[in-house]
Amino acid sequence: MLLLQSRKVTNFTPSAVAFIQAGCKNDINMEEGKRQKQIAGLLNEEMNRIFQHLGLSMIDGGMVSISSVKVTPDLLEARFYLSFFQVKDVQAALKKIEDRHHEIKKELAAKVRHQLRSIPVLKFFQDDTLDQVFKMEELFKKIEEEKKDKSE
Repeated sequence: MLLLQSRKVTNFTPSAVAFIQAGCKNDINMEEGKRQKQIAGLLNEEMNRIFQHLGLSMIDGGMVSISSVKVTPDLLEARFYLSFFQVKDVQAALKKIEDRHHEIKKELAAKVRHQLRSIPVLKFFQDDTLDQVFKMEELFKKIEEEKKDKSE
């Protein structure tokens, strides 16, 4: 009688196993693929047009723009990072955009139906990098002023 030895079979290469064991996450440390970048660029262009068409680029006397688009590796989810300039209530503006989510997705589907097999799930986030830049500039100015005061 033959004794069958059970072996652990995996579909991972040794480097992939080491990567997983290191606890690294794909969406943080790995670069976007070429197709992801192409889809993100296409979605960015079309969403800018849709925002202008639907009047979402100007909300509450302020300007809303899409600062970046990130697409997951499986192309099933698209994350839109929105930059708000002089918008009084950012959360309310984000809520207005979320409320029109179905209409936005319908317009997007009509525009990109020939380029994509399936329309990704759209998620909107506030991009606060501009706020962080302004804070950093203020800190640098304070440091410069302190250096000038100490040197005098």
